[in-house]
Amino acid sequence: MNTKYNSLFESFTFKNGISLRNRVVMSPMTTWASNDDYTISDGEVNYYRRRVTGVGLVITGCTHVQPNGIGFTNEFAAYDDKFIPSLRRLADAAKSGGAAAVLQIFHAGSKALPDLTPNGDVVSSSAVETEATGFAPSVMPRELSNDEVWEVIHAFGETTRRAIEAGFDGVEIHGAHGFLVQNFFSPYFNRREDDWGGSLENRLRFPLAIVKEMKRVIEKHAVKPFILGYRISPDEHQEGGIRMKDTYVLIDRLIEAEVDYVHASLADALSSKPVDSQDDKTYLELIVEHVNSRIPLLAAGSMVTPGDAAKGLDKGLNLAVIGHALITDPDWIDKVQSGQESDIQTAIKASNINTIELPEKLWAVLQASGPWFNIEI
Repeated sequence: MNTKYNSLFESFTFKNGISLRNRVVMSPMTTWASNDDYTISDGEVNYYRRRVTGVGLVITGCTHVQPNGIGFTNEFAAYDDKFIPSLRRLADAAKSGGAAAVLQIFHAGSKALPDLTPNGDVVSSSAVETEATGFAPSVMPRELSNDEVWEVIHAFGETTRRAIEAGFDGVEIHGAHGFLVQNFFSPYFNRREDDWGGSLENRLRFPLAIVKEMKRVIEKHAVKPFILGYRISPDEHQEGGIRMKDTYVLIDRLIEAEVDYVHASLADALSSKPVDSQDDKTYLELIVEHVNSRIPLLAAGSMVTPGDAAKGLDKGLNLAVIGHALITDPDWIDKVQSGQESDIQTAIKASNINTIELPEKLWAVLQASGPWFNIEI
């Protein structure tokens, strides 16, 4: 192995004692590949087993905590105990290569798919219309009532219990990408006038209540150390949206709440800068500076080569999160460790999708994604 990649293969231990064999994390990536009843498909099981052999930590794609929280077609569910056998299949597959496995949980909020939402009743922190994305249409959501807010918080706790029973090593709150947790934190999307909105302190109330409930469930049900992580988007492009000053406070409060890590989701982990950037500092540099080693820090975003991942660690990350690279080449880790990084595949070849265990539904999405992936037909 090239010595300049040594940092990728150093071990890492969380404060709770869970140890990882290296610093490379499989990114939480939606597969669009569950069965029609929202259980894990054979294709997803094979997809994970093919990619988890070398990484230190696996974070699964997101799963919704309530029936009205689905954000992607063919997204596996976790909102009922009937899904525990399905979740156990996923946990077994994610852990099959020797890595720890974390289940990412969320509620899609204003980005929920109306056609897959009971009665088309899309909900959010407030009735603020969303922008259409490649995966979800623009909708005007309904504001959650106070009682419904507490139901969502309870649902995050119940899904955490199911993750424990299914055999996962942890859970990650998806507080990024404009989904429900971020809807509440955002001054643009949260226009509430009750205790859940208005001031920064009130907008923090929902995500912190979720953290508190999940920690309560972990303390009650986990019989061994269990990870609780939190994923963030540092700011929003909308005028009046989240800015870095808000995110700094969120990070501080997450540290106070004793989550096990913060995971920054960035367009490009090594170069992206804040919306209102006034200097040359990137998101990563600013967050590393603010965190100041107080909590383990992960980041994902366009780290494709081993050099990218190593540079991320050099810049202050504790763990480097890679996604597209593992979809394209499941043997990425093995090739880096054996000094064959020049053989890493950078394009998905149509003739090779069976070899790399790419689910049929995911392959269809990737082909329709334009420049998102390098595809050779």
